[in-house]
Amino acid sequence: MSGAPPVAPFEHDLGDTGETLGLLVDAFATCGDLFRAYAPARRSWTWVVSHPDDVKHVLVTNHRNYTKGVGIDRVRLLLGNGIMTSEGDRWRRQRRMMQPCFRRRVVERFDAIVREENAALLAEWSAAARAGVTVNVTDSLSQLTLRTILRAVFGDDGAGLVGHGLGQSFMLVARETRRDTRFAYEFRQLARHVRTLLHERYSRDEPRPGFLQMLVAARDPDTGASMTETEAVDEAMTLIVAGHETTASALNWTWWLLARHPVVADDVVAEQRSADEPQRFAYADLERLPRLRRVVDEALRLYPPGWLMTRRSLGPDRLGGLPLPPGTDVFISPYLLHRHPRHWPDPERFDPAHFDPAAVVARHAFAYIPFGAGPRHCIGQNLALYQMMLHLHGALRRFRPVTLEPPAPRLEARINLRMAQDMHMKIEER
Repeated sequence: MSGAPPVAPFEHDLGDTGETLGLLVDAFATCGDLFRAYAPARRSWTWVVSHPDDVKHVLVTNHRNYTKGVGIDRVRLLLGNGIMTSEGDRWRRQRRMMQPCFRRRVVERFDAIVREENAALLAEWSAAARAGVTVNVTDSLSQLTLRTILRAVFGDDGAGLVGHGLGQSFMLVARETRRDTRFAYEFRQLARHVRTLLHERYSRDEPRPGFLQMLVAARDPDTGASMTETEAVDEAMTLIVAGHETTASALNWTWWLLARHPVVADDVVAEQRSADEPQRFAYADLERLPRLRRVVDEALRLYPPGWLMTRRSLGPDRLGGLPLPPGTDVFISPYLLHRHPRHWPDPERFDPAHFDPAAVVARHAFAYIPFGAGPRHCIGQNLALYQMMLHLHGALRRFRPVTLEPPAPRLEARINLRMAQDMHMKIEER
């Protein structure tokens, strides 16, 4: 193949195994911004793109030439044909109907839910601190974010679900780490419970707060049509999984980083204590805590939960000045992009100064994409950031991490980038 990118020093079905991230890191170090690897099982070449210009081209400028790629079938088994997995006219229709549900002013309505669930968690941590025992931070955060998203999706019904009956069934998501076909089958059985709740919503004109109610009420701006029952169920299931796992993982990594950098944690606390404490948090209140936001951004830079984006070209294109054949798998890894030495000084180091205003302005806009970019960027970005910042704002003011187990956790790069084992932390009350 003439005029093609460098070839990676391996043949491997990238995206299909847990070794993908390590192979990408090694190949990027030797091959640079654009390389290709042969996938034996797929009998095809996979192009790996790491230059921000090419990332912008695939995700934004020429996004219509690309469809979802490798791995999407496995995700569809879990989530159905929701906004994360659908394509074409169906995806565009669902996206337009759902987008208003995730605006900042709407996300702010969940302030009470987020704070109530955090208050319960922090009470548990306070008891552990007084007893001098360690906290399983990974498990705590997984349950926190799942309980929060269940209440946010189901509204008043969610309050009844949490801690009882169906809520315990949904805890499968928090407690089961495998993400295979068996898990997908078990999880999809929960969809019938969501369908039952939907029947109740459609059968009576009794609005209840929550994303499920918003999905029921959403209308196509062109036709005025509502979602079908199956579409609403798939979107609700997508919100439960995506809204829980990515936020939990990001918070877990943030705590690990702060425990290893206590000076940064103390700096954030000093900022918090100098700011007024509102009765109800709006986005504007959180934006007045720039040190906290920089910590969150830096944690997402080093450990983006969505560490791999896959696309497949529909027609011919050019990337890195080279001809890309139609039907080619194209991989973009935010993990590689966020550690690119050309765009990040000392890229392996945890340094919130990477997000000082001057540094952000000077950097290529597509060197940082923790929530993706373009029309298919993560619709739940506002909700995830709101939950993360509210949790850290409350928890850091009360607790200081002391010790960590394990001190250097292994990465598990599957659907999301997670720690391969739970993180246990001993904490002290400030």
